[in-house]
Formats: sequence, C-alpha cells, structure tokens
Amino acid sequence: MANPPSAGVAMQPLSVLDPSLAIKPQEQWRQDLAMRLICKECKEDPPNIVEDFSAGDTVCGSCGLVLGDRIVDTRSEWRTFTNDDQNNDDPSRVGDGANPLLNGAQLQTTIAFAGGAGKARDLSRAQNKAVHDKSTKVLMAAYKEIQAMCDGLNISKNVADVAKHLFKITQDEGVFRGKGQETVIAGCIFIACRQCKVPRTFREVFSITKVSKAEIGRIFKQLEKFFQDHNDKLKAAAMEAGGLPVANGTGFTNVESTTPKDLCLRYCNQLELSQKCTVMSQEIAERTERTGVLAGRSPISTAAACIFMAANLAGEMRTAKEVSNIAGVSDGTIRNAYKIMYVRKEELIKQEWIADGRADFKRLPVEGR
Repeated sequence: MANPPSAGVAMQPLSVLDPSLAIKPQEQWRQDLAMRLICKECKEDPPNIVEDFSAGDTVCGSCGLVLGDRIVDTRSEWRTFTNDDQNNDDPSRVGDGANPLLNGAQLQTTIAFAGGAGKARDLSRAQNKAVHDKSTKVLMAAYKEIQAMCDGLNISKNVADVAKHLFKITQDEGVFRGKGQETVIAGCIFIACRQCKVPRTFREVFSITKVSKAEIGRIFKQLEKFFQDHNDKLKAAAMEAGGLPVANGTGFTNVESTTPKDLCLRYCNQLELSQKCTVMSQEIAERTERTGVLAGRSPISTAAACIFMAANLAGEMRTAKEVSNIAGVSDGTIRNAYKIMYVRKEELIKQEWIADGRADFKRLPVEGR
C-alpha cells in the first residue's frame, strides 16, 4: 500500500503525485512508411508496382499480377480552357454530360425556394423567366409522350431514343408544323421500329396513338422522303467543305417494308410455340413470299396463316382463333389464306422435315379451323 503524501507537499487540483500514473496524450495516427507492397510472385525489392487509376487496380509491372483493386484516384482534378478551340480532350469530368436531344448549353442554374421566404420565391421566378426556352419545353413534352407510347408497345429504350432523335430533326427543320404532334410522333416511332429491326404494324401503332392507319401511312411516306433528302443535303455539304461524305447524318436508312418472316418470330413467342415451330413458320413465310402463293395479301395475314400451318404441322396445335387474337386479324381471313396454302403445301414445306419426323402432313387440317 502506497504511503500517503506528507503534510508538507502542496497538491494542485487534478495533479498526480506519481508521474508514471499521469494520462499521456494520444499519439496522432500516421502512415507506417516502413511497410511496402511486394509482389508475392516476383518478390522484387524494390518492387515494381504500377497504379492503374483508369481501371482502379494495383498491378505488378514485371509479371502483371493484380495486387489490389478499387484504388482511389487521389490526383488533382484540373479544369482547363486552353484546348476548347482545338476540339481536344478536356480532362475535366465535372458536371453532367450534354444531352444531344436538347438544345442549348444545358448548364443553367436552378434556384430553389422550397420552404423559403418571399425573396427566394421571387428570385426563382425571375430565374425561370430568364432561362425559359419554349423549344426545349416542347421537346421535353414530346419525349415524354414518345417514351410512354414505346412502353405501351413493349419497345426497348434504343428504339425510343431513335424515335426521339428523328422527332428532334423534324422540329429543328420545322417542316411539319401544320401536322399534329401526335401524328408526327406516331410516324417517328414507326420508322424507328423499322430502323432497329423490331417492326410494328400500322394497326399496333394506331392502338396506342389513336392516329388512323391511313394518316400514319401518309406521314410515314412524308417522313421517309424528308429524312432521305436531309441525308443528301448533309452529304453535299460535307463534300463542298472538302471532307468525306456523311454516311448517315440523321441515323435514317431506307429499309424494306415489313415482311411476314419478320412478324413470325414475335407472334410465335406470344403463342408460346417452340423454337422448332418458329423456324418452320419463318421458312414457310419466306417460301410463300417467294412463290407468290398469297400475293396481294397483307404481311399480317400471311404471317398468321404460316404460323397456323407450322403449328399444326409440328404437332403444337393452335386454332385459327388463338392465332387471330395475337395477330389482330379475323380467324376467317386466316382460314381463307390457309386453304390456298394447303393446296400448294408441297411447295411450301421442306421434304426433309417430313423425312426426319419433325413434320407430318397428316396433322394438317383439310379445312382451317
């Protein structure tokens, strides 16, 4: 037991008689520079370590072994304006990327006033009036409508982006101001579907746009001619400037009309038919078009009749009513087309399908049901 302090020693508040019992200040953390990362394969000393900031990896420069990943780039982020006039790369990654579907620099500042005083609200209104762009507002409303229509057709985002791009070209040129916006949008969506190899029929576009099939057909022809002329102008301008001709300035290329073979794949998927039956229906549709068995009939009717024949031929029975519900044509139209095909079935069906047992003529109904 420690001896009590003598009476002659004066004690200060919070003082400790024994210095060894005093609380030492905590030492500040510092990196241990004595620790080095050495490749476990090469074991070179000094190590040849390369920090790849673009990939976020720490790599051995001798053998290529990845020693670490997800490293943080601690270098400075510089902003330079010296290369703006030369169209060179600017190392700055600050700010959002420019949207090619909108006009202007897109670098406006927004003043918020949620829960603020009257002055904040007045500043926000003044700022909105200063940067208000009517054309951008119209484009944003049109893009929202295009996206909603594409979602209704179960179309992927790339098709919607192509439709938006085509619509922006028509707005910039201002050649369809007399047409209703919904009509132009319907035509752009129809063309975008063909450009991206996911064709849709006039009837399908009509079902979501409420624009008549005849009107969609007319605007399609006008848009097709306009985009082709616009491409020709861009090519001519590039040649006059001494450069190479623009291969495809608007993203538009002339494509053939929708064929029955193009529709068979989508309709077979909706009918939950096998891959074997799908391939057979596409082959029958191609032969039907080549031989002209159903010349004069629409691609939808031809595709539906080919699917009806292929499904029964492969033993995956589907009625004409089931096919008509998917294709959007009457079952009577499918039966009439099938009767014509049944007479010339030897020309439309490969004999090797019969030989290997994939198909059987006996499964085909004499009268379409």
